[in-house]
Amino acid sequence: MPLIKTFSSLLVAASFLAGCAFNPIRPGMTRQEVVANYGTPSRELPLSAGTRLQYSTQPSGQSALMVDLDPEGKVVSARQVLVPQEFFKIELGKWTRDDMEREFGRPATVDRVASWPGDVMTYRWLDRDENMFFWAYLDSKNVVQRTGQGIEFPGRMHDD
Repeated sequence: MPLIKTFSSLLVAASFLAGCAFNPIRPGMTRQEVVANYGTPSRELPLSAGTRLQYSTQPSGQSALMVDLDPEGKVVSARQVLVPQEFFKIELGKWTRDDMEREFGRPATVDRVASWPGDVMTYRWLDRDENMFFWAYLDSKNVVQRTGQGIEFPGRMHDD
């Protein structure tokens, strides 16, 4: 019985700590409050009117949270960007590699394929319960010329 009680206490403590660690980010919060709850961002970028804190789990994760701060360091918005409605904002022929990294964070990989002359940026994301890839195809001037998406199938080992 003491083992069950100990396990139960640990479970309650873990739930409480998880709740504290992942408080929702609300407009008006300070940069310090965000960092206290979410830790050091994976990247920090200047914006025309403030700063963006990027919390990306790429290359192995499937999320990227963008927290935009005003010039005083207060939260203006926070959003998960690896979702279809954000991908639809990409303007083919206009967006560059820098635009992609500003809006979605660094990709999981940057690769080359025989059927495309430039780099292909790959982002991992989750569509409901489906593991997905999102690809942005760049030309030789690092401008996005096409995009695509596909299902990420688990690696098959020993398919004999």
